[in-house]
Order: sequence, then structure tokens, then C-alpha cells
Amino acid sequence: MDDTLNFCAVCLFGLEGLIGEELDAMGCKRTETINGRVFFTAPREYVARVNIRSRYAERIYIVLGSFMAESFDALFEGTRALPWEEFIRKDDRFPVTGHAIQSKLYSVPDCQSIVKKAIIERLKKFYPLSVFPETGPTVRAEFFILRDKAWLMIDTSGTPLHKRGYRPETVAAPLRETLAAALAKLARPRHDVLFWDPFCGSGTIPIEAAMIMTNRAPGLMRKFAAQDAKYLPGGVWRDAFEEARSEIKTDAVFEACASDIDPECVRIARESAERAGVGDYVKTFVANALDIETGGRRGTIVCNPPYGERLLDRKRCEELYKAMGENWKRLGKWQIYVLSSHEGFERLYGRRADKVRKVYNGMIECYYYQYFKNKN
Repeated sequence: MDDTLNFCAVCLFGLEGLIGEELDAMGCKRTETINGRVFFTAPREYVARVNIRSRYAERIYIVLGSFMAESFDALFEGTRALPWEEFIRKDDRFPVTGHAIQSKLYSVPDCQSIVKKAIIERLKKFYPLSVFPETGPTVRAEFFILRDKAWLMIDTSGTPLHKRGYRPETVAAPLRETLAAALAKLARPRHDVLFWDPFCGSGTIPIEAAMIMTNRAPGLMRKFAAQDAKYLPGGVWRDAFEEARSEIKTDAVFEACASDIDPECVRIARESAERAGVGDYVKTFVANALDIETGGRRGTIVCNPPYGERLLDRKRCEELYKAMGENWKRLGKWQIYVLSSHEGFERLYGRRADKVRKVYNGMIECYYYQYFKNKN
């Protein structure tokens, strides 16, 4: 087996840069970036390392190959030529899923059928079977076809990586953990600056900030599809988990506040922080977001207030944004970071952001309004 593999990290649109930076820090080599996907190469054992440590990726795939697929024949032949036998055992279950975008092959069910048949034909050359039982562990094959170019991949993550394991309960319209981590990272959390989310919901943004500041890998509490994979040397996952645990900063200095007007949200946030292992760094309490006071401290607000999409109606959201702008003036030089899908947020808030970044909250196009220049 080749010790170096090609990989693809899938992410929410707008997070590709953060994914690239963390892959660089892990020692991976980026090869290509397209919307929602970062391709890279790394040693085979990095299947475990990247899954456990990635804060912003939704899934990590091994890329077996890519080719032009303008017809079903081309898709079949290209798929059959790939080394599926290195990743799929004779009794493994190997469902096929995928996407086709802006391509001649637009029918996903038809593409699934073709890819499945091609994999079976390839495996028949290596296993003396006419029918594959598919009674063993699951190894999911994935295709992605964009503008007639097909990538054929193996899913190594299983459950999406945003599901860390610390949040069994959620509130209405929860923020995905991967996006929360990105919002926290972009706000540049610091050990001597109070980090506060006054619309905390499940507490995801402060929890992810605390995990960043304590260097706690997000995947320590969960399992991954490739943990029993035949294509990885024994002990790879054990070593990767142990290494990640050994790098947690137990003496970190950091304070985050997770407050909400809803006591039930605060309860869920408190319990989630404890499960995540950052309960000592995240203070949870009931408070109105409009009543925040500096207490003479330096601080940063990072929040995801209602958009009028799933919580509150549009008019009430607009009233809230106006009240935020008026009431948060007293915070002086505090930095403010707000995620919203409302195109008129800056006008309602009463101030143009110093920087605006487009991101996606699920399928909702949002903007991250960043106010970081000191104002009196």
C-alpha cells in the first residue's frame, strides 16, 4: 500500500480558508480548493489525526481517483479502474452516495447504480464471489461530479464531524459546531479578554472557543467510520487519540460567558460545556443580551442572534438589531462579531462593519459582521 493518500475535506461554504490553515498546521499538503472542498495529501495514518483534530470539516474522504465522466460508460470504466480492493473487504457493506452538480450526468440514483456495479466488477477480480454478502462493517463509497469531472472517494468519518458528542440536547435552530468554531476562531479569542455570547442557545460558540483555547481536539468524544478499517495499520487510532489528549492545555487561562434570556437554553449550555470538558472555562447564566455591562473589563461579543428565518419574525428581529446597536454603544472599545442573514443588518445596527465575511449556516446564506476597530 502507498503510504501517502489523497484526501478531501468537505466543509460549509466560506470555511475553506480555515480548513486549509488547520491542515497546514497538521502537516498536510494542500493540492486544490473548490467551494466547500479542500483537497490534500498526507500519510495514510493521518486518517485518524485529521478526523480527530479538524474543527471546521464536515467529513474527511480518501480520494481514490478523479476523471472526466460525461457518460455513464465513462463513469463505469473510471470507477472500475480504481483500487477499491485496498479499502473494501469481501464481506463489507459498501453503500454508494453522492452528488452531481452542473454535469451531463445529473441523475444521482443512476450514478449510484453505475458506481455500485463498477465497484462490484472490480472486487470480483480479487474476491472469488459472484454475490457480495455485505454483512460486515460499512465502508461508504462517495462520488462527487462537478462540471463533468468525477471524484470517487471513501468516507472515513461516518457521522458528520460537527457532531462532537457533547450536545445531545439542542435548542431551536441550533448552530452547527463547525460553524461555531469558525466564528470563535475569527474573533481571535485571547486569554486576557472576556469572550461572551449573549444569545448562547446551546452554548456552542463559547464551548468551541474554550476548546480552541485549551487545545482540546473536537473529536475526542466520538467514534469514526474508519476506526476498524483494513487499510490502516493497527494502533493508529489509539495513538492519535492519546497524542491529542496529551496536548490539552490543562493550565489555560480563559473565560467565556454563555448567557441567554431563556433558562432552558442556559441549562442545556451548562450541561454541554461540562460534557465537552470545558465547564471550568464557560460561565452560564440567564441575562438579557441588551443589559450587558463591561464591568471595567476588555471583552469580545460573538453571537448568532435570530435572523427572522426560524426564530422570531422579521419585524421583531429588526427591532432587536436596532436595540443591540443602541444598547451596546456603552461597551465602548469591546469588539463585536455578529452572524446574521439579514441583508440590512448594518443599517439597523446603526454602524457599518469593519469587515464582513460570507458564510453559510446550513443552507442559509449569512454574513459575519465584524466590528473590531476601537471606538469610543
